[in-house]
Amino acid sequence: MSQVLDEDLRYEILSAVSEIPEGRVASYGQIARLIGRPKNARLVGRVLRQASAYGDFPCHRVVDQSGRTAPGWPEQRGLLEMEGVGFKANGKVDMKVWQWAC
Repeated sequence: MSQVLDEDLRYEILSAVSEIPEGRVASYGQIARLIGRPKNARLVGRVLRQASAYGDFPCHRVVDQSGRTAPGWPEQRGLLEMEGVGFKANGKVDMKVWQWAC
């Protein structure tokens, strides 16, 4: 993959994440599908881990398909709760309620 393609792909992912409205979440797989790469959910996660180097993006609004927040990022839950996103008793976001319907 060329460097230009890498930058374009990074831009596509971060652009899609920028569209997630406040108070909603999307899954890594959902972002991958939005950019036309349905099998690249892990790639989305890798790009989001480095997103702060490229600007201010609402990466906290991306969780896994079951509603789990990112491991090693305890602040993510607080950021989501400040936006009104609720969590189930098991600590996961209720995707049926809070998932972005894009």
